[in-house]
Amino acid sequence: MRTIGVIGGGGWLAGALLRPALADGIIRPERLILSSRSGDMSGFDAWPRIRATTDNAELVAASDIVMLCVRPNDLAELSLDLSGKLVISVVAGVTMDVLARSFGARRIVRAMPNACAEQRLSFTPWFATDSVSDDEAHFVFRFFSASGRAHGITEEAQLDYFTALTGSGPAFPALFADAMIRHAIGAGIAPDTAVAAVRQLFMGAGVLMAQSETTPAELVDVFLDYQGTTAAGLTAMIEADVGSAIFKGLSAARRRAAKGLAAL
Repeated sequence: MRTIGVIGGGGWLAGALLRPALADGIIRPERLILSSRSGDMSGFDAWPRIRATTDNAELVAASDIVMLCVRPNDLAELSLDLSGKLVISVVAGVTMDVLARSFGARRIVRAMPNACAEQRLSFTPWFATDSVSDDEAHFVFRFFSASGRAHGITEEAQLDYFTALTGSGPAFPALFADAMIRHAIGAGIAPDTAVAAVRQLFMGAGVLMAQSETTPAELVDVFLDYQGTTAAGLTAMIEADVGSAIFKGLSAARRRAAKGLAAL
């Protein structure tokens, strides 16, 4: 089995991705090395055989696969030779060309998981260079599937869009939920009750949309056809052009993702 080194292994995203993969046996703890500038590797007590280091060069030398799991600006501080390694990057906005030029890598996978990975509910699009073998691609698919749904894409440029669309994790739905909670509190509902009600609503709605063959657009039409209280609310939101606000938000996030880092 390959040895995997994770640069930024002490961060929340690394932990959210690694713990499900460790629990499922996709990664063996004795074959995992984590590096962190702070040396803090909390959250892995269940796997005492994991190795930890503060020396990234040591990690690279001992690893067959190197995962980059740091903030984009922190990547610029790394000076490493990753030639001959399979490189998996979950760093937003840093292209394969930049990774290849900066680290000498040729076998590269870019992926964009989100904050729901710990709950095994992330949607993770990923893209691989042609030099990544079928066996390596299969490992990547299994690894990201442990924390949700892994989905291979055919164009690297699509990652910028998915960074905006699904990379946000719960953030955009949370904005909608917060507005509903504040409205309920304004209507006299106790805050803890409002929070509980809206949390349950979003959990139920998410499961229903995920498991139903009916599309979200068709669900809206179903409730509009009832011509009841929900239809009244939907009609008011549609007339207020809530869709336009969502489009603007996604477009702004996409533009920010597309800026990336031209160089490191």
